[in-house]
Amino acid sequence: MAPEIRKLPLLRSLCILLISAVTCPIVCQEQPNVTCKHPPRPPGVDPVYPSDVDLLQFSLNLEYLEAEWFLFGALGHGLDTIAKDLVMGGPAAIGAHRANIDDTTRRIIEEFGYQEIAHLREISKVFGGFPRPWLDLSSYNFALLFDKAVGQTLRPPFDPYKNTINYLLGSYVIPYVGLVGYVGANQNIYGHKAKRILAGLLGVEAGQDAVIRTMLYERRDQVVQPYNFTVAEFTGFLSDLRNRLAMCTNKDEGLLVPPELGAENKTSSNVLAANHKSLAHTRTPAQILRIVYATSDEAKPGGFFPLGCNGKIATGFMIKTS
Repeated sequence: MAPEIRKLPLLRSLCILLISAVTCPIVCQEQPNVTCKHPPRPPGVDPVYPSDVDLLQFSLNLEYLEAEWFLFGALGHGLDTIAKDLVMGGPAAIGAHRANIDDTTRRIIEEFGYQEIAHLREISKVFGGFPRPWLDLSSYNFALLFDKAVGQTLRPPFDPYKNTINYLLGSYVIPYVGLVGYVGANQNIYGHKAKRILAGLLGVEAGQDAVIRTMLYERRDQVVQPYNFTVAEFTGFLSDLRNRLAMCTNKDEGLLVPPELGAENKTSSNVLAANHKSLAHTRTPAQILRIVYATSDEAKPGGFFPLGCNGKIATGFMIKTS
């Protein structure tokens, strides 16, 4: 073989290396095998961007709601007793008290409550916090919500603290709202630190929601006494209500769905709510406020937040309409 021909593979390799050196993205310092779109950050620098602060602070409202709901339900007391420093002078929740639930459920709910404390602490430490908003966790407030969901006045009024089934149905209302909010916020988060924290929060919120839905799924055919509705029917009513309040397309589904809405259009079980691609649904801050206010209006407080949510995003909606 002629020497010139033998040199061709070597020349080709050299050309590829030269072209790669000019055109290939920079390699990340944190993960050598992964390429970055932007130059690597200086060592030790991990910026927090103002827009990220607003979005993560918005989530504090839901974290406060979940913390008080879980802590009171399991223990009979909340942040004022366990982590008063996180309250920052905010008013005490209305109507929250210990629930009459079985021991297994109590242990799970207590764990969830402590997780919410850690979430509040981490978000406040990194992004800054604000006082706990005024929360209405009374049986009366839940009764109004359940009446709206089923389209009739339940007799006696629904009491989420009465027993395990009722408390789990009450819990069905809350974590999923935060979950879809974190999914929706992800696309608008810029900083690496904020993305890491959001991913961690989302993972735990999704886990909590999955546990609650699984516990309810095991009881899906059980009739909730003294009402003539099963557990699965109640979850369908509550999910439909959240869709109506948010004024959006179907981003919420109960434990049982028509097969065409199930995973790969093959199952009526719906333990994990997801879209037609089996990806988590997303919601905007405005849609979340419409749900937790129970008013279908992000500028009109009510529901779980009688005086509205705190933070720049939530108060901004009220300022625009004042």
